[in-house]
Amino acid sequence: MRKLKSIPGGRAAAPSAIASAIRTLDLEAAGLAAVREALDNGLAHPFAQAVALIKGARGRVIVSGIGKSGHVGQKIAATMASTGTPSFFVHPSEASHGDLGMITRDDVILALSWSGETVELKNIITFSRRFSVPMICVTSNAGSALGIHSDIVLELPRAKEACPHGLAPTTSTTMQLAIGDCLAVALLESRGFTAQDFKMFHPGGSLGASLKYVSDFMHKDDRLPLGPLTMPMPEALVIMTERSFGCLGIVDGKGKLVGVVTDGDLRRHMGPKLLTATTGDIMTSKPKTVPPSALASAALEVINASRITALFVVDRGKPVGIVHVHDLLRAGVA
Repeated sequence: MRKLKSIPGGRAAAPSAIASAIRTLDLEAAGLAAVREALDNGLAHPFAQAVALIKGARGRVIVSGIGKSGHVGQKIAATMASTGTPSFFVHPSEASHGDLGMITRDDVILALSWSGETVELKNIITFSRRFSVPMICVTSNAGSALGIHSDIVLELPRAKEACPHGLAPTTSTTMQLAIGDCLAVALLESRGFTAQDFKMFHPGGSLGASLKYVSDFMHKDDRLPLGPLTMPMPEALVIMTERSFGCLGIVDGKGKLVGVVTDGDLRRHMGPKLLTATTGDIMTSKPKTVPPSALASAALEVINASRITALFVVDRGKPVGIVHVHDLLRAGVA
């Protein structure tokens, strides 16, 4: 293993850096706790109003903010858009140079400004009031220009920034981000947004793979390793070898899966009597299965929890496919 170069004063600096990290986390956690407390003391009503307004809107949520609040706003817009609430971010400076045309009367504006006096938001505020576009603001000052001209004010409690100079937005942006997540999740739940809905907006990467169905990965038809209860073990071994799944599904006279013969079963029954036995003699009854409609991530969880490598896919008791752990891992399911 390659050794890292020693850093001058590194040992002495380490405790100080760790103490700083702990202070930062403590201060930001205190900020989140203050938001939680505010929901029990006045913030709950405007929050519920905001959720109802956004849910009832025929248009989209237009999120805007400048500086660090703008970066938080971009994340909130992305989270909403991916969880069933159409939303996008409009930069306030660009809005003043033509992007106001992106906002319609059917939309809802969500403006973020910790002070509530952000000059760059002036034209968005004016546009909102002129064309009666409802506006929700997230601020720490309900009496600010932004707060006064908003239809709904989500006033966050003031909290100490983690920055020792009290200048760099740290705790405040964490609180803004948290209330944005609260809005997105509350809207998701109120719309009944499901994992299947989520899949439509996340087709790529490991997340997209996890949200695919077992039926997208399973082997079927001639690839299925199946045999009856009475199949002699020599024949069973041939099928297991040909199919290369490390198992054989055992079906009864009605074609329903009643057991499975695995490599582990073979080892447990290894001896002179193995080749004279039938599949019904050595099979494991009641094997783990999943339906074709199960998510790939759920199938991988069953495989990992059961410490197996393959899983039969069953519909109404009959095997319709088999999925192997390697198929899921190659596709990026996690």
